[in-house]
Amino acid sequence: MTIAIVGAGLGGLLLARVLHLNGIDAVVYEREASRDVRGQGGMLDLHSGTGQRAMREAGLYDRFTAIARRAGQDLRLLEPDGTLLLQEDTPDDAPLDRPEVDRADLRNLLLDSLPEHAVRWGCAFESADNGLLRFADGSSAAYGLLVGADGAGSRVRALLTDARPVHTGQNAVEIGIPDIDRTHPDLAAMVGRGNYWVLGNRQSLAAQRNGDGRVRVYLSFYDTGEDWFATSGIPFDDPASARARLIELFAGWDARFTALIAACDDTVVPRSITTLPVGLTWPSRPDVTLLGDAAHLMPPVGQGANMALLDGAVLGRALAAHRDDFAVAVKEYEREMFERTSAAGRQSARIQDILASPDASRQMLAFFQPG
Repeated sequence: MTIAIVGAGLGGLLLARVLHLNGIDAVVYEREASRDVRGQGGMLDLHSGTGQRAMREAGLYDRFTAIARRAGQDLRLLEPDGTLLLQEDTPDDAPLDRPEVDRADLRNLLLDSLPEHAVRWGCAFESADNGLLRFADGSSAAYGLLVGADGAGSRVRALLTDARPVHTGQNAVEIGIPDIDRTHPDLAAMVGRGNYWVLGNRQSLAAQRNGDGRVRVYLSFYDTGEDWFATSGIPFDDPASARARLIELFAGWDARFTALIAACDDTVVPRSITTLPVGLTWPSRPDVTLLGDAAHLMPPVGQGANMALLDGAVLGRALAAHRDDFAVAVKEYEREMFERTSAAGRQSARIQDILASPDASRQMLAFFQPG
């Protein structure tokens, strides 16, 4: 009985890889036309006990370390007035506790580890019942087990629960500076090799160096509503005016931070942050389950990709152990996943509360340096 995985994100591909290693048939159905049809986002920090564990179980750890950036673990934490609260520089011989890796590079690594026929592109999932998947182009495919790995807006999720993502009160704008070392060496030195965080006044500026030389900058606004972008006065169709408006919204912050905004190119992307309820569960079914953001969408504070990868590893291992009984495998996986991701969700919610607080920088310093 074929296992159908809807969504060629990190978790779905990791599951496909583990199943492939165990000689189990699986097909990944992805709505996008090819792997390169759109950008895959910025950097991820893979944690040693979760994301890296999944890469080990997939037999890909050495290939992962070859593309990981140890220096990406560097951290600088500042207040809006420019006060530096914390600077952590990673020694060259430091362990790879949470190295950064480009999301696109990691996805390509996973794709390249699978047989070419394992991923079917251009298959937009519409519905499923009685062991048959239906796609937007009218085609269909049989399955014995359906795994929804189709992200925050999952269509598969509706087969198991009525839960839907809700707005967190955070709205973010992504901007960025390409080739920063050449174009703005002063700003490159300020940001450093890893993550650069400025927190305060229910706003934040997070800059992150990517492997391709681009620095992505995320400007977040907390305690804001779902309609905030419509009322913010940010003209997203006019990049120059959008940058000017963003600089206005950070009035009173140190000039170095607004200089970072001014130096960005014409990529200005609004991102509304949503989550699923912490501790979400559903009655187990033998023919369908979920992983990653489809199952436990969390705030973007470092847990999501790690949980998705480990979901794929745990489910793959359970299916390999109970290859003749999907029901037992799914129950075993969901029992572990519910407990693990509930804990991660609570920690993510705690960090989200810190980021939204008036004294976020000091609270985050205490989080990094308890006691």
